[in-house]
Amino acid sequence: MSSRMQQPMYILAEGTERTHGRSAQDSNIRAGKAVAEAVRTTLGPRGMDKMLVDSSGEVVITNDGATILEEMDIEHPAAQMIVEVAETQEEEVGDGTTTAAVLTGELLAHAENLLDDDLHPTVIVEGYTEAAHIAQTAIDDMVLEADLDDDLLRKVAESSMTGKGTGDVTADVLAKHVVKAVQMAHEDGDGTFHHEDVRVLTRTGASSSATELVEGVVLDKEPINENMPRSVEDATVAVLDMKLDVREGEADTEYSINSVDQLTAAIDAEDEELRGYAEALTDAGVDVVFCTKSINDRVAGFLADAGILAFKSVKNSDARALARATGAKRLGSLTDIEDSDLGHVDAVNIRAFGDDELAFVEGGAAAKSVTLFLRGGTEHVINELERAIEDAVDVVAAAIDKGGVVPGAGATEIAIADRIRSEAAGIEGRKQLAVEAYADSVEALPRTLAENTGMDPIDALVDLRSHYEKEGIAGIISTGRSGKIGDPVEHGVIDPAAVKREAIESATEAATMIVRIDDVIAAE
Repeated sequence: MSSRMQQPMYILAEGTERTHGRSAQDSNIRAGKAVAEAVRTTLGPRGMDKMLVDSSGEVVITNDGATILEEMDIEHPAAQMIVEVAETQEEEVGDGTTTAAVLTGELLAHAENLLDDDLHPTVIVEGYTEAAHIAQTAIDDMVLEADLDDDLLRKVAESSMTGKGTGDVTADVLAKHVVKAVQMAHEDGDGTFHHEDVRVLTRTGASSSATELVEGVVLDKEPINENMPRSVEDATVAVLDMKLDVREGEADTEYSINSVDQLTAAIDAEDEELRGYAEALTDAGVDVVFCTKSINDRVAGFLADAGILAFKSVKNSDARALARATGAKRLGSLTDIEDSDLGHVDAVNIRAFGDDELAFVEGGAAAKSVTLFLRGGTEHVINELERAIEDAVDVVAAAIDKGGVVPGAGATEIAIADRIRSEAAGIEGRKQLAVEAYADSVEALPRTLAENTGMDPIDALVDLRSHYEKEGIAGIISTGRSGKIGDPVEHGVIDPAAVKREAIESATEAATMIVRIDDVIAAE
């Protein structure tokens, strides 16, 4: 052998780390399992919370899977994929993030066992993909044929919020608000749900039961002048995207004033221009002004003299909501204002909450925006309540828009696992092992539910299978300190089918992607 052939060839930069073969697979699978384990104990109505403290000492207390994974400082690339699964789940359907993360971890754990049994990663991927198709069919067959009336949607919202710090009694009240809010937002002309039409505003200082649904927009703003009215009934509204201030020339110029008369003339001209803004709004019959830019103090005084209520520096998102709620157009000029440019509301009221003042814009003519005004005792409570409410809004919308509802409490997962096992018998070759492993992975969800509820997970799983064989439906029903096996539909535990579909799809994609990786090349 020549000496030239013995020289090693370096094709990677110095300091690059390379892990390949089974070592790479083991590393990735371990990382994925670790992330899933981090959120496992938060699953279900009796799930526990996590306290996350960042480097600056900021504290977040939550059991929302997406929030936990987002706040955690995760560096491992494979673990980051599971964070992306939770993010996708949150974006698409708003709930089920913990379910998706735990399922991904279980699929990886079972894939590890299959790799130990010398199954090729491609075979595992094919088996998982086939099992996922069977799972989607099982979900379709589990969809309840009941009408999506107020009562059913309330149960969907309540199921989503249970265990998220809302309390059982409060969850019932909040669920009614959520359902009404989503239904009002659905009354848009195209009949579809626009998430931005359901706004959430929070304030501490009262219990969560004091939460209210405002048919309109609540602004964290106070009037720009103390002499303005604090309440306006049957109000005509203008939404402005312009400064109500002295116009500035584009050129950088200076004016030389040589006499008192010239100064007086300049001040009068400026005064006339500012007064003109107030007169234009008064002549148009405007009662309330929402301006996204600045309003000169003298203009504010003129508006107050005219009995007009005005707000400045309104956020763009607030202006959009006001326009949708009131039917107003966003104006960039005050010339030739027509009635069709203005909006109308039943009332605009200024209400005080401690040292803060909020503007309640209620009863909009267009009524396409509603606000859930959340109350809570502390900042941590109200932050978790806000996360729970936003998830509930999303799941109610998903139930209406994306294919109905299915039994919750692990019942759908038991049905999925049973269907996959029954069809696995007809699948030839080693792929059958992967399909059966998928069924075991899905069953880990009700098993985790049972464990978090205080039941023995093995006994619960056996009882669930037995009850399902007899009754065709079986779930984990929480009963205070522990749980029992029963029909979740009878107990009002219902989930949107879209949440289950998305969890199956995203978890399968992430797990199969990680299993196929056999080489990790990391730069220094």
